[in-house]
Amino acid sequence: MAKLILFDVDGTLVDSQAHIMAAMEVAFADQGLVVPDRAKVLSIVGLSLPQAMQQLAPGADTEALSDAYKASFASSRAKAADPAPLYPGARAALDQLHADGFILGTATGKSRRGLDHMIAHHGLEAHFATLQCADDHPSKPHPSMVLTAMEDAGVAPAGTVMIGDTTFDIQMGRSAGVATIGVSWGYHPVRDLEDCGANEIVDDFAALMDNLLARGAA
Repeated sequence: MAKLILFDVDGTLVDSQAHIMAAMEVAFADQGLVVPDRAKVLSIVGLSLPQAMQQLAPGADTEALSDAYKASFASSRAKAADPAPLYPGARAALDQLHADGFILGTATGKSRRGLDHMIAHHGLEAHFATLQCADDHPSKPHPSMVLTAMEDAGVAPAGTVMIGDTTFDIQMGRSAGVATIGVSWGYHPVRDLEDCGANEIVDDFAALMDNLLARGAA
């Protein structure tokens, strides 16, 4: 029976690819580098920023790239009239799961500042009982975020589900011994999610809710 439901954020709850690409372009230009193509950038979404930059620019000054990215992202976030939107159906799903008594949490490669901003912008402060992010843990796919969330919530692996759009999310959940659900609308191909062992793949939030409610009733 599912009690604790953990969500990745970028590519799962919010569509932040435009913001990510814009910040990457500024960061790489700041360091005199050519930004990788969109597919390459989206392939590292979910990793902590230093690890992401190491993959995108081996041999470059990844600390300087990371700092430039964070500064650009914070600046664009402050100026944006429309910050990264929730995917269609996400808000209704979170509202229903919260009302139905599930314990909700995040396990995200976002910084604490970025996560707090997203939650405040969308008015989700009351929905999440445990907020795990990159500032406090090793990068995905290390299971630390999931293990800490379960400890916070007092829920065992058998009662926990990890939901995400990347192989890093699925691998993290599997390493922590919990059920995993991959979503098809995010940044990694469905075949990759299947190949790394996702228990289920869903194509929209309606299908995700059907899956979660069935687990909750088990």
